[in-house]
Amino acid sequence: GEKRFSKHLAIDRIDFSLFGNSKPFRIRIINRLNDNYDHFYVKRADASRLYGMELEDIMSPNKMYYLLDGDTLIESHIPGIPGDLFVKTHLKTSHFEQIRIVKEFVKFSERCFVRLLGDMRAYNYVVDVTPDIEGNQYRFRAIDFDQQSYEGRKRFYLPQFFKSNNPIILLGIEKMNRGSIEQYQYEERSRIAARILTESTRALSLLEIMKLDRLSSSEKVAQLALELSEHHSNPKFLNSISMGELVQENIQLLLDKAFRQGME
Repeated sequence: GEKRFSKHLAIDRIDFSLFGNSKPFRIRIINRLNDNYDHFYVKRADASRLYGMELEDIMSPNKMYYLLDGDTLIESHIPGIPGDLFVKTHLKTSHFEQIRIVKEFVKFSERCFVRLLGDMRAYNYVVDVTPDIEGNQYRFRAIDFDQQSYEGRKRFYLPQFFKSNNPIILLGIEKMNRGSIEQYQYEERSRIAARILTESTRALSLLEIMKLDRLSSSEKVAQLALELSEHHSNPKFLNSISMGELVQENIQLLLDKAFRQGME
């Protein structure tokens, strides 16, 4: 709310987009003293997108920054290389780098499936590349959250089933064995469980509200409940009547597994 430092800031450009269901536009705010700039996205607010960003903030290593005013949502830019561009230009690298890329994609997939974030085609995420002592560190970050807990198909929440991600999947088949993939899946599940427990009050409050909200049709909820029940061999999912309940059941299953594995 401090406005003393805003007098040298100006709107440099507004980019309108016809892509996406919210018809978003992007604003570039420039600092006239040094020409530095930041981007902000203005979208229509909807429940799935808000729950998606909140769950991302709680369950991932990424922090989300946004403002909500009525039906208007302003999101801070998420830096990174667009996923479709990354797949085209960054996979032909050293063996060591390729393993790191696949490892991070596996972890990204785990985060998406546990919290039921769907439609992670390559253009719906970015890859943050950080130079390290030896090589680069990679992190896959979702940038579109409007498909949080909406579709009824389980595969919709598994990024590996989207055609645009096939080059990374093929790289994983070539460079990794099943044991390594399971190790990285377990590592990420343990981290997700730790993050949730750290913010347990906030997470529980969010899920309690989410369970009462209507995010999708009853038909899609029933379909996803059946597919998750079969996937986990757990009939508890069949008692869920909302997407929020399915998310909570999926997360609770993760916490139970993490507890049992931690006691072994």
